[in-house]
Amino acid sequence: MTNQTPPHGNRRPVAYLNDQFLNGPDARGLRILSEFLEPLAHFRREKIRDTVVFFGSARITQEGPLAQYYEDARTLARLLTEWSGQFTNSTYRFVVCSGGGPGIMEAANRGASEAGGKTVGLNIGLPFEQFPNPYITPELSFEFHYFFMRKFWFAYLSKALVVFPGGFGTLDEMMEIMTLTQTQKLAKKITVVVYGKKYWQEIINFDALVKHGMISPEDLDLFQFADDPQTAFELLKAGLMQYALQTDSPELPAIARSVNPQRAESK
Repeated sequence: MTNQTPPHGNRRPVAYLNDQFLNGPDARGLRILSEFLEPLAHFRREKIRDTVVFFGSARITQEGPLAQYYEDARTLARLLTEWSGQFTNSTYRFVVCSGGGPGIMEAANRGASEAGGKTVGLNIGLPFEQFPNPYITPELSFEFHYFFMRKFWFAYLSKALVVFPGGFGTLDEMMEIMTLTQTQKLAKKITVVVYGKKYWQEIINFDALVKHGMISPEDLDLFQFADDPQTAFELLKAGLMQYALQTDSPELPAIARSVNPQRAESK
């Protein structure tokens, strides 16, 4: 009888060690799930309960014409981290989180690091501009392939958001959070500070959106403007004290639910 067992050298690797399969289209779901589970494991291990997210341009440098924004983001992150240290117990609260790259992202991670705190970087592979800055806590530095999974982690742990001047990426990220908040897809209240009123009012005519009926007048209450680190810090602190510290539950999911507001109010 012929031996039907293939020789040892012809054995295929098990699926979870098969790079050809894992990098192919059939395993896309596994790769997406990995970008949820791997950060989740690190956040649990590092005891990160929630974050304050900083958005802003990778092109704003410490030496460039908009360097003041870099220094302001650095100062604000330091103030926030120093203040949040009082709430550290079994978990870390209001940890500064950025997109992990240069510019405003670097400034935020740098300020938090200088204050002696943990700080998160959610980096993503791009053809240019995006590379991890050296101020991220090593255990909290992540590399994403999928934009939507990166956005999920921005929203999932965030209790506040600061939006510094930026371009397409910053606009995309800011509007994602604004939309989730407006449509009540976040099971929490996020405090949003838009930094640099003159810049943002030139870039986005918020009043025109109301005028043309594209948003409701009360949607302008979803965010507040600030032009200096101390003002931004006070706005963040007030929002976090009111919405995160007074009403927070550690068991409460922090991201999108399909909730019918009328049904929720009747319960």
